[in-house]
Amino acid sequence: MASLFELKVIPSSGKQKATLDKSGTLKIYLKNPAEKGLANKELIKYIAKSLSIPQKDVLLVSGQTNRKKRMKIVGNYSFEILCAALGIELQKKLFT
Repeated sequence: MASLFELKVIPSSGKQKATLDKSGTLKIYLKNPAEKGLANKELIKYIAKSLSIPQKDVLLVSGQTNRKKRMKIVGNYSFEILCAALGIELQKKLFT
């Protein structure tokens, strides 16, 4: 089984971290520039390391030359699990 995630990448930011913007989109800041696939390689390595899985289990499905990307992660991962692995705490709804 695999999970698909959409995210936005900010290359050449000088830091490596993940956040959620106001619309709930996952944003990942990367140190490497968007040249010669360096930022894409850093993104795959960052996600794989955060989830403690092999890099071959993290695939870039679309957005190779775009900031908006679609990632496929082999395994049963929810958005909440991915965010927790990246160090993002999701806000709980006050009312259900």
